[in-house]
Amino acid sequence: MDAKVGLVALAAAGAFALGCGEAPQAVAPPPPEVYVMPVVQKDVPTYLELVGQTRGFQDVEVRARVEGFLERVHFQEGVAVRAGAPLYDIDRKPLEAIVAAAKADQATAEARLAKAENDVARYTPLVAKQAVSQRELDDARAGRDAARSQVEAAKAGLEKATLDLGYTRITSPIAGLAGTTLVKAGNLVGRGESTLLTTISQIDPMIFEVGVTEADYLRIARRGLQRGNAAGRGGSAPVDGIELTLADGTKYPQTGRVGPVERAVDPTTGTLGVQIIFPNPDLILRPGQFGRAKALLEIKPGALLVQQRAVQELQSLHSVAVVDDAGKVAFRSVKVGPRVDSMWVIEEGLKPGERVIVEGVQRVQEGMTVTAKAPPAVSTPGAAQGVQTAGEAK
Repeated sequence: MDAKVGLVALAAAGAFALGCGEAPQAVAPPPPEVYVMPVVQKDVPTYLELVGQTRGFQDVEVRARVEGFLERVHFQEGVAVRAGAPLYDIDRKPLEAIVAAAKADQATAEARLAKAENDVARYTPLVAKQAVSQRELDDARAGRDAARSQVEAAKAGLEKATLDLGYTRITSPIAGLAGTTLVKAGNLVGRGESTLLTTISQIDPMIFEVGVTEADYLRIARRGLQRGNAAGRGGSAPVDGIELTLADGTKYPQTGRVGPVERAVDPTTGTLGVQIIFPNPDLILRPGQFGRAKALLEIKPGALLVQQRAVQELQSLHSVAVVDDAGKVAFRSVKVGPRVDSMWVIEEGLKPGERVIVEGVQRVQEGMTVTAKAPPAVSTPGAAQGVQTAGEAK
């Protein structure tokens, strides 16, 4: 009986001791998981992208040079014509009458000249015999000179009338694409002004006009100098291999080259006009089309790139969260360069191989320890596509 009482007392004492012991400590939460990707280092091409509009290599306005009624239109609108092909006929009859009158005036002037020359030839020996006065001979010579001038004037009048008659047949000055005729047969043209009839455009090759800033022009000029020096000929070499994207998003199959550059910067826009010349053998391009040209400017060797989603931007300041080998987070201020597809060139603030947080940066703080994991679907860096330095939204 005493043994049972002792066991009960011992059990009660143990329970009391447990009840008066320290409470168990709370378990610390695990480090937050974040997705990280390494800083990529590779050579990156830098492109200049510009919006522009096409125009013909030559755009020639065809105008009526003489007054008359339009008799006939020879060409079909919107089709190619050869140089010298007939385009319009203007009524010839009024001008043929003017030519005939000019011929008659010339014949009259030549007859007067012949009479004046005969008078001089007849008076010259008679003056020596004092049969006529010297004054009469002088008058005959003056009449002869005046008759010669009248002949020259008559010849000029006939030549002009003949030229005007030739202008009644209007031909194409160049080989190219004929535009819409602005005047139909039966209309009076050329009265008081040179009436515009149509425009002929040479569209092979085609000019793509763009406006570039001073900074972009300097990049293009330096690219030309680099190409010239690389070729060992000194000076500037043409920048070629320019791609053109059309309005429907497709790439034009031919590449272009930089052509003439405007003499000066336009003070109203601050841009410099540049012509890019594209071959157009299939006549796909037409004057007035809009597009986007992309030119390779340089290759950035060993550029550092990170995913754009890894870069935080606040009041034009950029930063990234870097995770070291121990899993600690450190925020870095970085200087960003141009974008490359889904990547962003980092010019300062990172080193090759460092890991940056691409997802979960909102849950971390400076110095915090995290569990770094690779994203479930890692996108391939698109640096091979090149950098676009103009016309891109930041």
